Amino acid sequence: MPWLIAMAVLIVLSGLFSASEAAYFYLQRKDLRILAAGNTAQRTAARLMDQPDRLLSAVLFWNLVINMIYFTISARVGIKLEAHEDGAGWGVLFAIGSLLLIIVFSEMFPKSFAVLRSRSYAGLVALPLALAVRVVDPLLPLLRFANLVLKRLFFPRMNPEPDLEVSDLERAVELSTEDAELDEHEYRMLRNIVHLSQLRADEWMRPRRQFVTFQAPVTFADMKGIFPPSGFVLVTKKDSEEIQYSMDAGDLLDMRPGQSQMGKRIVAVPWCASVADVYDKLRSTDRHVANVVNEHGETIGIITIDDIADAVFVETPSRTRRIIDEQPIRKIEHNVWQVMGLATIRRLAKQLNVELPETRNVTIQGVLQEVLQALPTQGDQCIWGPLQLEVLEAAERGRCRVKVQIIAEENTA
Repeated sequence: MPWLIAMAVLIVLSGLFSASEAAYFYLQRKDLRILAAGNTAQRTAARLMDQPDRLLSAVLFWNLVINMIYFTISARVGIKLEAHEDGAGWGVLFAIGSLLLIIVFSEMFPKSFAVLRSRSYAGLVALPLALAVRVVDPLLPLLRFANLVLKRLFFPRMNPEPDLEVSDLERAVELSTEDAELDEHEYRMLRNIVHLSQLRADEWMRPRRQFVTFQAPVTFADMKGIFPPSGFVLVTKKDSEEIQYSMDAGDLLDMRPGQSQMGKRIVAVPWCASVADVYDKLRSTDRHVANVVNEHGETIGIITIDDIADAVFVETPSRTRRIIDEQPIRKIEHNVWQVMGLATIRRLAKQLNVELPETRNVTIQGVLQEVLQALPTQGDQCIWGPLQLEVLEAAERGRCRVKVQIIAEENTA
């Protein structure tokens, strides 16, 4: 009986560590932020995840030690049962039963429960788990050294694999969907996700003149009944044009009279960052709007979380269609297109299937300004690579509509 009681205690301890592994590594960023603002135990849980390698090493170490003791006791009890004059076969059955018990009650059930209640469980076991991690701390350097020696001894020529290129990911998507039961929309979504790493922030942002800002404090009267095009109320400080905070316009409409709401401080990203990096920063900081700045630190546009969702879920994502609700590139006749000034060079080259000259400009409007050395006006014409550009319509600040014609067939890709 004492051995059986010891085995039961070890099953409980093993289950606690197994559940801790599942719960802590299932926590999301939002859960960690909530824990960091909670009571002492919850703050301890958040701090443990500051060093996930240290936590995982300690949990696996204690789980291994407990399981080894458990199976040692199980073997001892099995041998005693076999040695008994009426115990023929009972030792084998006891060993099988012990294995099933530890699988179910120390692995399957605890981990399933911990995943469903990860945040609550993490706070519940934080203090004893922190003590267990601290006890193992002196052994961690020895464990790392043993791991390094074994790796050098048995795998001396093991080198880390090179980073995947975007072309590798695109190829992986193509190969993985050949036999998979994915519809066309799912395939396009996967392709758009991969392309987020190639899309620059200044190619997908809302330019400075395409959104409205308000000086704090903002009231409903300031909005004048107009829903912001970006979906967010962008707030600047008094006597400043730099955006400091954002508020979801939908949340403001749902507010009752007399209520107030603080905006969330926006994050800044450089113009050359990829949209994938912008999304990662928004997600890690729990923000919805990013401020795109140039090399001088000046705001040149914004990217919202909805803009990034548009780049993923829309069949043929287009900044021009999203901002001014017009088709960016429309074919008029053979080798002739009507192009909006906000259309990107990357999209133009892809749709016209031509090789265009290298340029630092992002849009066709920027190319016109560079070639003409002036803001485009109606009737302006120029040659750029294999294309002839003619300004059909020009508005304030150079916003324009352009006729694009291929004049050199031999330069087509």
